[in-house]
Amino acid sequence: MAELVSVNVGLPTDVQWNGHTVRTGAWKAPVSGPRMVRRLNIDGDGQGDLAGHGGENRAVLVYQIASYEHWAAVLGRDDLTPGAFGENLTVDGLPDDEVCIGDQYRIGDVVLEVTQPRVTCYRVGMRLGEPRMAALLVAHHRPGFYCRVLTEGTVTAGQPVVKIADGPQRVSVAEIDALLYLPGHQRAALQRAVDIPALSPGWKTSLQSLIDQDSATTGQSGNSGLTGVAAPVPAWPGFRTLEVTAVRDESRHVRSMVLADPSTTPLPKWRAGQSIVVRVRTDPGEAAVVRNYSLSNGPGSARYRIGVKREPFGAVSAYLHDHVSVGDMIEVAAPRGSFFLDDSPHPVVLISAGVGITPMLSMLHALADSESTRPVWWLHSARNGAEHAFAGETRELLKRLPHSRSHVFYSRPDPADRAPGDCGRRGRLSALALRELGLPVDAQVFVCGPEPFMEIVRDGLTACGISADNIHAERFGARSAITPGIATAPLRPPHLPEGPRGTGPNVQFARSGLSAPWRPVDRSLLDFAEACDVPTRWSCRTGVCHTCETGLLSGRVHYDPEPLWPAAEGNVLVCVATPAEDIVIDL
Repeated sequence: MAELVSVNVGLPTDVQWNGHTVRTGAWKAPVSGPRMVRRLNIDGDGQGDLAGHGGENRAVLVYQIASYEHWAAVLGRDDLTPGAFGENLTVDGLPDDEVCIGDQYRIGDVVLEVTQPRVTCYRVGMRLGEPRMAALLVAHHRPGFYCRVLTEGTVTAGQPVVKIADGPQRVSVAEIDALLYLPGHQRAALQRAVDIPALSPGWKTSLQSLIDQDSATTGQSGNSGLTGVAAPVPAWPGFRTLEVTAVRDESRHVRSMVLADPSTTPLPKWRAGQSIVVRVRTDPGEAAVVRNYSLSNGPGSARYRIGVKREPFGAVSAYLHDHVSVGDMIEVAAPRGSFFLDDSPHPVVLISAGVGITPMLSMLHALADSESTRPVWWLHSARNGAEHAFAGETRELLKRLPHSRSHVFYSRPDPADRAPGDCGRRGRLSALALRELGLPVDAQVFVCGPEPFMEIVRDGLTACGISADNIHAERFGARSAITPGIATAPLRPPHLPEGPRGTGPNVQFARSGLSAPWRPVDRSLLDFAEACDVPTRWSCRTGVCHTCETGLLSGRVHYDPEPLWPAAEGNVLVCVATPAEDIVIDL
């Protein structure tokens, strides 16, 4: 019979790590005597990052003495004591390859139900002084597991752990961990796991994404369970030269450009909402620079169209407006991105501001061309009629959709401004305006525009009862950072790294407008990006969780260590990659 060896708790504290302050509850220590186990936690315990840890489905973390013995041998350590792996309950027995999701156990008065494996996170490695730990836990099939508390009560070290119910489907903790994080899964195994009622919702969503990816594997790669979406593989690697075949002013500050293959061969199709990256040399004496532009025409077109807004201090936009004309050649990376129109039957709400209309316009083309019967809500915000790009084209497309509604907002309208054919409004698209529109709560929503606009819209949509999971946003510039547990620091614009200039391959950050030679002192592209204050997204820092997965627009990389599951074709896991040659990455 299994036995409870130790009860471990620890409140969140600030820990210095790699030049950052991390708020974490990973430092747990054994306590003596009875300890109350409640629905969300054990008395005296806490988590520093509730987005990734804690909550009803992750109330109690369990780890095994046998795994301690395993790691002592593998790592050559003799200092591993209960609580070192961040667990609340250290047990003798209950191995990860035998305990199944949905199993129920009684310890004293407490009844626990197994819900999911441990979350992959850098903090267990930080706690142990072993940066590889998140990957090792998965690779060695010893993650440990979380439980929800079915019956509250007290527990004490030395009590027996009694199994009182078997989980359905008999999917072990180690098996379900491997299903998500390691390649080679079987569809039937995924379906068995998804059908377990006790499995936490986050894991259900991730495994269902893998099932959906298996159902449409053509042109897809990577792990949609970790990235959230299986984006199509880019149609070509690196950059190719396209010809400008048309240029047109769409508003006071926006100019569209149509790009085609010089041989007149139709360009590959794309998903409505995706973007391309263009590379231009604005100054003959300087290095080429890159910028992202969403495609704005129908995804079945033989050519690509972009809309370029002239920015007050935008060197690239000024160059494209002032120096590029029909017949010129431009280097272009293939359409890519996970922001694209879905195929669901649910209502679709397209919300944009300014030049953020471009990906929405591509989606509107796709809906009209497919003669969609979905309810379509078109919401657009512009300063006035002179700055309302693609207005006439939008109205014509909406006429082709039988269940469309349009609302255009002019924040600073000219006296003669009105929005023919639209439910025109004066003022900004605010949270109050969203509430008044009566948007369907089951809609899939796509949003693009300036960052403050998208924050207001996202808050307004959730206040209307629309799930955050159904709100998809696209940013033209650098994406918002994900740095779990790191204390907020003043934001700095991207810059060259401090210290001696690097001597390695050139690394170009497409969204941040920065280029710098690689420095061997940086262990990964993630470290290099952080040294440049380029916004990054990460969690495990060992190539497991794929939070850092980013588009590799050009060039090749080396991996050390090799990721457990490769990034999607055309992408890179920056936390374990270094440049093998000059590269351009979508950061």
